[in-house]
Amino acid sequence: MSADPITVAIFVAVIAVTLGITAWAGRRNRTASSHYVAGGQITGWQNGLAIVGDLLSASTFLGVAGLLALQGVYGFYLLAGGLVAFLLVLLLVAEPLRNLGRFTVADVLSSRFRSRGVRAVMAVNTLIVTIFYMIAQLVGAGVLISLLVGIPYWTAVSVVGVLMAVYITVGGMLATTWIQIVKAVMLLAAMAFLVVLTLARFDFDVVAMFTAVEASAANDLFSRASGLLPGLELVSVAVAQVLGTAALPHILIRFFTVPDAQVARKSMSVALWVLGLAFLAMPFIGYGAAALVGQVQVRAANSAGNLAAPQLAELLGGPVLFAVIAAVAFATILAVVAGLVIAGSGAVAHDLYSSLWRKGRATDAEQVRAGRIAAIGIALVSIVLALGAQNTNIALLALMAVVVAASANVPVLVLLLFWPRLTTRGAITGITAGLISSVVLVLVGPGVMGDAALFPLSYPTLVSVPLGFLGCYLGTRFSGPRPPTEAPFDDMHVQATTGRTLV
Repeated sequence: MSADPITVAIFVAVIAVTLGITAWAGRRNRTASSHYVAGGQITGWQNGLAIVGDLLSASTFLGVAGLLALQGVYGFYLLAGGLVAFLLVLLLVAEPLRNLGRFTVADVLSSRFRSRGVRAVMAVNTLIVTIFYMIAQLVGAGVLISLLVGIPYWTAVSVVGVLMAVYITVGGMLATTWIQIVKAVMLLAAMAFLVVLTLARFDFDVVAMFTAVEASAANDLFSRASGLLPGLELVSVAVAQVLGTAALPHILIRFFTVPDAQVARKSMSVALWVLGLAFLAMPFIGYGAAALVGQVQVRAANSAGNLAAPQLAELLGGPVLFAVIAAVAFATILAVVAGLVIAGSGAVAHDLYSSLWRKGRATDAEQVRAGRIAAIGIALVSIVLALGAQNTNIALLALMAVVVAASANVPVLVLLLFWPRLTTRGAITGITAGLISSVVLVLVGPGVMGDAALFPLSYPTLVSVPLGFLGCYLGTRFSGPRPPTEAPFDDMHVQATTGRTLV
């Protein structure tokens, strides 16, 4: 697969469209509200498609297709977990988060715990999750663009880093939202077309396709894990995907872009339906690549399988379809990294700079300027880290971020909404325990240390999530008198359910 003029032309067209959207949004990006949450004026269907654009990342389209082609049924856990996660968000947290938050996840906690410590630890946690997830997207971008235009991996990663910094510094959340919408529509159309062409090779006989997969694959792509440790690993992956996806900061802040809680629920309903259809298409793409392209060729192009979908497109439709699918995958990466950068820069500018350092006295212009500077800094850090992860499967990289989100965010958000006894110290302890335990256990697990691992599970949510809840409980249990800045639970509950504050 080598670059040709058609591929390069479509690639340049995608960049031109996204920069055009950014220039249009930049004329409307003047205040902190417009920069961080698009002024809260995004409609339900727009936000639903933008959520789809956020979740259907490179780790889903490229990484899961590769996992299905090389490892089989393991990839289904990632897909099913995403849908269950969004159902949990719709039923439990979409409305309360919209009513309690303003710009960031830390704002939600501050509706009850008006503590500098709570805001600081949540801001740091948001940054860590953002950077983990960003690395996955940049790895996908580097591999893909290197293939597209024949430039070195490091150059490709740098190009995407510069582009995402431009999107945020100029266009803010409005540009991010519309880039995500355009990308979601393009990706859904491309996936549908790829599925139709794949099934056409088997005369639209699904059983024949799966039979061909079984016959051509070197390993059993339909077998389930057996044994205690593999079983625990799969359960831990499922817990990470369900809880972590529901707590990713760049997903949660989308609820602050809509005018009210009713629109937040509508946007989640749109996202659920669209994601369900998209996830139904993924097995046909992944298994289609295994049957038609072959596992040997998939591994030869990229050892982690990240290019299985573009390889299948080239086989089915030649260089034109390859160019379209590759460009759509590139648009996917651009949209997701834009959402990640806006979440991370919001944590730095709104939580750390404006709320903590300036004690809420920063002007709108100062907050926007701080957000733009933070976006550039996050882009630079992510680029450096992504340069060393070229041959790692991006679905697995993204799952690292999901583990941290599940362990540090879910316990405190759930207990904030449903446990009246939670205290400021309990919130800080729970976030810290979930964050530290998840990061440490990932670093000493098989995903990083291989056979020398000190912890047996690559994704330690079976341990780190309970530690997050335990930290909240113990911190609350050993807290002193509640500080006067801590709002009563009943006041927070009324605001969470009605959107109105008690005077």
